[in-house]
Amino acid sequence: CSWFDQYDIIEKHTQAGLELVEKYVKFVKERTEIEQNYAKHLRNLSKKYNLKRSSKDEPECRLSSYQSFLDILNEMNDYAGQRELIAEDLMMNICIDLTKYLQELKQERKAYLMEAKKAQQSLEMTYKQLDSSKKRFEREWRESERTTQYAEKTDQDINATKADVEKAKQQAHMRAHVAEDCKNDYAAQLQKYNKEQNQFYFQDMPLIFNKLQDLDERRVRKLAQGYILFSDTEKHVIPIIGKCLEGITKAGTNVNEKNDSLVLIEQNKSGFERPGDLEFEDFSQGINRASSDSSLGTPKGPMDLLGKNRSKNFWLFSKRNKLSSSSLTPFSTPTTPSPANGPPSPKFGRDPLSYCLKEINKTVKPRISSFRTLRRSPTVTEDFGHLPPEQRRKRLQHKLEEICKELQKEVDQSEALGKMKDVYEKNPQMGDPDSLLSQISQTSQNIERLRGELNKAFPELCVFFFCSPDGAHSDESPPDPSQAIYAEFDDDFEDEELAAPIGKCTAMYNFPGASEGTISMQEGEVLAVVEEDKGDGWTRVRRNNGDEGYIPTSYVTITLNK
Repeated sequence: CSWFDQYDIIEKHTQAGLELVEKYVKFVKERTEIEQNYAKHLRNLSKKYNLKRSSKDEPECRLSSYQSFLDILNEMNDYAGQRELIAEDLMMNICIDLTKYLQELKQERKAYLMEAKKAQQSLEMTYKQLDSSKKRFEREWRESERTTQYAEKTDQDINATKADVEKAKQQAHMRAHVAEDCKNDYAAQLQKYNKEQNQFYFQDMPLIFNKLQDLDERRVRKLAQGYILFSDTEKHVIPIIGKCLEGITKAGTNVNEKNDSLVLIEQNKSGFERPGDLEFEDFSQGINRASSDSSLGTPKGPMDLLGKNRSKNFWLFSKRNKLSSSSLTPFSTPTTPSPANGPPSPKFGRDPLSYCLKEINKTVKPRISSFRTLRRSPTVTEDFGHLPPEQRRKRLQHKLEEICKELQKEVDQSEALGKMKDVYEKNPQMGDPDSLLSQISQTSQNIERLRGELNKAFPELCVFFFCSPDGAHSDESPPDPSQAIYAEFDDDFEDEELAAPIGKCTAMYNFPGASEGTISMQEGEVLAVVEEDKGDGWTRVRRNNGDEGYIPTSYVTITLNK
C-alpha cells in the first residue's frame, strides 16, 4: 500500500530528526570539554608563571615590566574564568535542556506511532474478515450452482424417480439459501471495511501525520534555538573577554622603561661617596701617613668600596670583637670628665658604629617575638618605611651616621669642657670654672637630645645589643638594663592588651616558622591579621590561642576588614 510506504518514510524521518538532536548534544558536550580543558590549562599556565611565591622584597617586582607581566597573568586567569563560564552555560542551556526536551519528544513520538499502529491493525483485521466472508460466499455460491444443475439434470432423467427429483430440488434450494446468506454477510463486511478504510485514510492517519509533523517542526525549532545559543553563549562573555584583552594591552602600555631604570638605580646605588684623591706621603721627610679614615663609615679605599671584608662576621658582643663598656658612651649616662692628663675618651664614632651598621645590614623583622612594644612605639616621621628594605637600610644608615657624628661632636665638646673646668679649678689664675657651667649644661642637653633621637629612630639597635645574629642571647657583656635606650623594652609584654585584628588570612603554603619572631602555619590554616605588611614582605598574625608572629606575606591570601 502506498500509505504504508509513506508511513515508513515519516517514521524514519522523525527518528533521524531525534538522532540529529542527540548528535548536536554530543557535539556541544565535547565543545564544553574543550572549553574546560582550555580554561584549566590557562589557569595552570598563569599559576606556573605567577611570582606570588617570590618575596615581595625582590627588587625586580617593583619594575613596571614585571608588574605588567603579573597583570597579564591575572588577566589570563580572568579570561580562563570566562571560558569556564562559556562551558557552564553551554552545558546548562543546551546539553541539559535539549536532552530533557529530547526525552519528551521520544515519548510523544512513541505515543503517536502506537496510535497509528493500532489503527493499522484494526483496518487489517477488518480486511481479513471481509476476505473471509468473500471466500465463503464464493464457495457457497459455487456449491449452490452445482446442486441446482444436479436437480435439473435429475428432473430430466427418465430413469430418476420422483423422490430423487424432489430430494435434488430441496438440496439445490438449501444451497441457494446458504449462498444468499453468505452474499449478504459479504456485502455487510465489505460496507464495514470501506467505511473503516475511509476513516483510516481520511481521518485517523492524517491526524496522526499532522501530529508527527507538528512534533518534528517543534523539534527543528528547538534545535535551531540551540544553534543560536551556541553562538550567543560566547557572545555574552565577549565584552568581558574584551576587557581582559584590554587589560593586557594596558599592561603593555604601562611599561615605563625610563622609570624602571630610575627604580633600579635607586634600589641598587650604594650610597657611598666616591673615594677622594690620595695624599702624597713624603717618607724622605719623615712625615707620617695622613689619616684618610676620618669620615665616619666611609670606605678606606677601593677594596673597601667593593666590599672586600663584607663577608667577615662582626657582632657587638662576640669574643673576637668584644667592646668595652666605655664604647657605649652615647647610650649610657654622662661620665665624669677625665683628669686633664688622663687617657683620652674612646671615640664612639668608629668601632660601635661600624658594628651597628653591619648589623643593620642584616636587619629583618625583629627576632624576639615578645617585643610587642617595638611595633607600638611612636612612629618615626622619617623612617623611610615606604622604601624597600635595601633602600631603607641605606637611608637609615645615613641618618644614623649623621646623628652619631653630631653626638660624637657633642661628647668631645663635653669632654673638653670637663677637662677645661678641671684645669680652671686647679689653676684659678687661668679662668673661672663657673663660667663654663652654662656651656657644660647646654652640651649635656644636646647629648641627651641626640640620645633620645637615637633611641626613638633606631629601636632596632636594642635588638642587636640584646641578641646574637641567630636570635640567641649573647653570653658575654650583657647590657646595663638601666640604660635609657633599653627602657622601652622593660614593659610587661604579656599583660598588655592584644591589638584588635584588622583582617584575616588563609595560608596557601606550609611555613615552618623556624626563625625567632616568626610563627609556623599549615596550608589552609586561617589566622587573624594584626599588622599589615610594611613593604618588607612580612605580615604579623595571631592564632586563636594568642600566639603571635610574622609570616611571609606571599604565603597567604589576606582579607582586610572594611
